Amino acid sequence: MIDMQLLSFCALGTADPAPATHQVDGRKPGAGSTAKHADGASGKSSDKSARGSSEATLGRHLARRLVEIGVKDIFAVPGDFNLVLLDHLIAEPELKLVGCCNELNAGYAADGYARRRGVGACCVTFTVGGLSVINAIAGAYSENLPVICIVGGPNSNDYGTNRILHHTIGIPNFSQELRCFEQVTCAQVVLKDLEDSHDLIDKAISTALLQSKPVYISVSCNLAGEPHPSFSRAPIPYALPEKLSNPQSLQAAVEHAAQFLNAAVKPVLVVGSNVRVAKAQAAVLELADAAGYPTAVMPAGKGLFPESHEHFIGTYWGAVSTPYALEIVESADAYMFVGPVFNDYSSVGYSLLLKKEKMILVQPHRITVGGGASYGCILMNDFLKALAKALKKNTTAHENFQRIYIPPGTCLHAKNAKNEALKINQLFHYIQKMLTPDNAVLAETGDSWFNCQNLKLPDGCLFEFQMQYGSIGWSVGALLGFAQASKDKRVIACIGDGSFQVTCQDISTMIRNGQNNIIFLINNGGYTIEVEIHDGPYNVIKNWNYTALVDAIHNNEGKCWTTKVKTEKELQQAIEKTLKEKHDCLCFIEVIAHKDDTSRELLEWGSRVSAANSRPHNPQ
Repeated sequence: MIDMQLLSFCALGTADPAPATHQVDGRKPGAGSTAKHADGASGKSSDKSARGSSEATLGRHLARRLVEIGVKDIFAVPGDFNLVLLDHLIAEPELKLVGCCNELNAGYAADGYARRRGVGACCVTFTVGGLSVINAIAGAYSENLPVICIVGGPNSNDYGTNRILHHTIGIPNFSQELRCFEQVTCAQVVLKDLEDSHDLIDKAISTALLQSKPVYISVSCNLAGEPHPSFSRAPIPYALPEKLSNPQSLQAAVEHAAQFLNAAVKPVLVVGSNVRVAKAQAAVLELADAAGYPTAVMPAGKGLFPESHEHFIGTYWGAVSTPYALEIVESADAYMFVGPVFNDYSSVGYSLLLKKEKMILVQPHRITVGGGASYGCILMNDFLKALAKALKKNTTAHENFQRIYIPPGTCLHAKNAKNEALKINQLFHYIQKMLTPDNAVLAETGDSWFNCQNLKLPDGCLFEFQMQYGSIGWSVGALLGFAQASKDKRVIACIGDGSFQVTCQDISTMIRNGQNNIIFLINNGGYTIEVEIHDGPYNVIKNWNYTALVDAIHNNEGKCWTTKVKTEKELQQAIEKTLKEKHDCLCFIEVIAHKDDTSRELLEWGSRVSAANSRPHNPQ
């Protein structure tokens, strides 16, 4: 249910609303060049007091709302129920329609887009499209990403009748899609009456932004092009209420946490993925500077803390942590985890050696100290900034880290044998050398998780992977969406062959949209991450000629370059060409690897997750 106290809207003709507080890429909603305001201001053309019917429709209102909150691209697959809606979405000059090859990839693309822009959107058709996109929406829900999932729905006159519709399972009640989306979205609205559509759209979008979760909006196919008085003027600028901490709770939490940490001998700081949800990266950095504690990231938190920071010690991931990070974190007498997500994957099969009585747990709205007292109604940003002023600087644990730390060795090369079979550690040695502040890295579920964790990110280099949901195939669609939102970055994606086979079609959409991504396709003949958890013949896949496949998709339309590498020398040559001659092309490098060439971390992690999965039944 939507908490009405959280929402702040202004009806047409009422006083101006309070200033918007939700921001995307540093802009407040309504600050875009064509966002129309009640005072008639507009970046491209003067606003009219009453719009023509083509601009006063439900579809155009929805499009304008998307633009206002920061959505410039919407990922879509057409179907008969959403065709008219798509007409009205593309009529909005600030909104680009990105046509995808299938609904699953459209949802993954909206996920990737939301990671960079703060919000994403996709549009599909009823049920056959909705149930296809739902896996991606579930992943966005698990990763706390506000994705506006729009579905073209049945004619409004069909609701409440005894009719059987196509694209359904063949029974008169066609609410199956809605009921499915109730499980993976934080709000659902079905627009089958123009009278309340304006209000329902605003409530759904606000809920997505306030809760940082996906929402579902179904638009009856006969209403998308219909005008209504509530759409006939420029919408009131979009506004969300300011979020505030409870002052008494905040003060008590800061005093308790400061007392707890200041009494510790060797406290540490660990950063998790929910820092993104709270938009607290700057506050975490402020705290780290003030406290002097060694700072690690959890695996899904990689990229949320600068790795060039003098107190950064690497990734804390239990037994597969960055060398020496595990020892420093688990030997601490106090550890503050900011925005963590603890599950069987991040805990390496529940094998972390942490004690609640030593922990301060900081989540976006709640603080728990020492496994006991818990303080609610506190914003993470407010808590971290206040705590930074209350802590005594303590560098003891970081000094301990410096005493035991030994820099990692260099990549092993076969002596004078650059024509020998390429090793995966050599591949990532060269990827490391490629990275600049103008890059971003996407890692697919699989061994790329672990190899990419070991990359040291330059300041400004972004990093994304899907840790919680771990959907194999996520990265192709997510790469499309993330790159579409990141024109200032050249995105490098590391994708396994098994994952690529699931979602490869939208390479064509990347080419069509002129993206210059670099894709390293690691061809080792199977689902390597599954092999290390539990092997079987089902983990072996049919080998493809991946470069030939991408060449066929390219079909000499757009800019795309492919190559296949088997040796270190070939890899070096391919990377050099990618960075120079083919800098404006989508570059696809197929890397031939041995099926057993895996990272040390995957071997350890796989055995521990396998042990957790295979625990014997224990009736209570």
